[in-house]
Amino acid sequence: MRILLILFSVGLSSHLFAQNLTATELLNKSISYHDPDNNWVKFHAMLKFTDERPGQKSRYSEVELDNTKSFFRLKQQRGETTIEREAMVENCTNKLNGSLEISDEDMETHRLSCDRTLTLRNYYLYLNGLPMKLKDEGTILDPEVKKTEFMGKSYLQLKVTYDAEVGSDTWYFYIHPETYALEGYRFYHDESINDGEYIVLEDEMEVQGIKLAKKRKWYTNKEQKHLGTDVLSSVKAME
Repeated sequence: MRILLILFSVGLSSHLFAQNLTATELLNKSISYHDPDNNWVKFHAMLKFTDERPGQKSRYSEVELDNTKSFFRLKQQRGETTIEREAMVENCTNKLNGSLEISDEDMETHRLSCDRTLTLRNYYLYLNGLPMKLKDEGTILDPEVKKTEFMGKSYLQLKVTYDAEVGSDTWYFYIHPETYALEGYRFYHDESINDGEYIVLEDEMEVQGIKLAKKRKWYTNKEQKHLGTDVLSSVKAME
């Protein structure tokens, strides 16, 4: 009986401690779990992804992120077509099947604009840099931490919005109440109509001291329809 009381007391203390965390404290603890040595700022690695979509063939992508130089490179294999995109800060270079000479028709077909390349750069940086990216300028962290359920489990929830020039979506992040691992998130374009998607994170891979999600499973908020799964198949630290 005494052992049970001790265990109950420890569990209750942990629960109360989690509930008393401010949003900033919770975010810091989650960052400490994923990036304990603050390595994201100097992260340089090659990430290989397999994109699995229901009823479609798997697609393959190779992403190089170098945060020390604001460099991004994306190579995508789409059947017989190879698309390569690079961005250094705000400057872009795009190739189609190894060539810089691209017709206007192919530019439009494959969306080979600089704007599109920068959008993809920001996409890969954001998702692979979570929760560290929630420290970026323009991020508005709701001060209230809520206990909620996500995928049938209990989590601590962070709500995030953004300055108008940064973004207009509303995000919710689900953090494990004991380990502080980020295990899922949800976004809305317009929360009142329940649009947007939620993403379930599974498994982890570690590179340069940073824990990255190995699988991201995407679902629609409204229909809870499975859109696909992104699998981080390999990670290689770069010099």
